Amino acid sequence: MQRLPATLYRKIARRPSCDVFINHRSVDTKRNFAGLLDDRLTKMGVKSFLDSKNMKPGDRLFDHIDRGIRGCKVGVAVFSPTYCDSYFCLHELALLMESKKRVIPIFYDVKPSELVVKDNGTCPVKELRRFSAALEEAKFTVGLTFDSSKRDWSVLLKDASEAVIMNLLEVEEQRKLMKRKY
Repeated sequence: MQRLPATLYRKIARRPSCDVFINHRSVDTKRNFAGLLDDRLTKMGVKSFLDSKNMKPGDRLFDHIDRGIRGCKVGVAVFSPTYCDSYFCLHELALLMESKKRVIPIFYDVKPSELVVKDNGTCPVKELRRFSAALEEAKFTVGLTFDSSKRDWSVLLKDASEAVIMNLLEVEEQRKLMKRKY
């Protein structure tokens, strides 16, 4: 298992929130993939935000989640069969995309074409448009696909954690270049 280089680890040790925000539908992935990815990343020295592990009773839901997204460097969006049924999942995805975060999509037991924002009459039209735009952007971002009936969990965890590390290193390199530029 690859760990973060020491120089990068020291720099991100002072970070405000997290390196990676894991956006997922709890009922589909919290007890399996999202939790395992969070555990693996933690062991690799990556600070991740997973709602069930980073929030405590009394935390203001939107404030805490929005702060985690704004403070992260990379987002992992784990799309699953009931992902689009969740206002929170779609809100998090939209904020990741609007914040111009690098997002790694993982299509977990779902095809990109199956992901559609549904209008159940409870969400304002403006929000539906916001969510649809974010979802379309994510669907056309290179990601990972996983069919739990055919593939090995360990391969997905390895591929996802390597993608996170690669993206963190690229984001850090871009930050350095921007810093030198100014």
